[in-house]
Amino acid sequence: MAHPSRDGKPQREEIRLWREDDWWVAEHRGTGVTTQGSSKGAALDNLEEAVALRRGDTGREPTAEELQAAGIGPADNTTGDEEPSDVLR
Repeated sequence: MAHPSRDGKPQREEIRLWREDDWWVAEHRGTGVTTQGSSKGAALDNLEEAVALRRGDTGREPTAEELQAAGIGPADNTTGDEEPSDVLR
């Protein structure tokens, strides 16, 4: 199915869905993101969230209150002079 991409050009989105033992596996071919779930719906829901995270379409910086609730001092929540790891980018 063709969908517009962020730059407005047509893009083909392709998802593979298959069963491995008791799990459903879903793969977004364009990004290479793969997830699993106990049902088809769960695998696809997980994939939708993971692709959005990969593309940077979701998520936000935690608030100072959320950091404190997690036991992290907001002033200590830095990477210092180092670049964040690939996982945090």
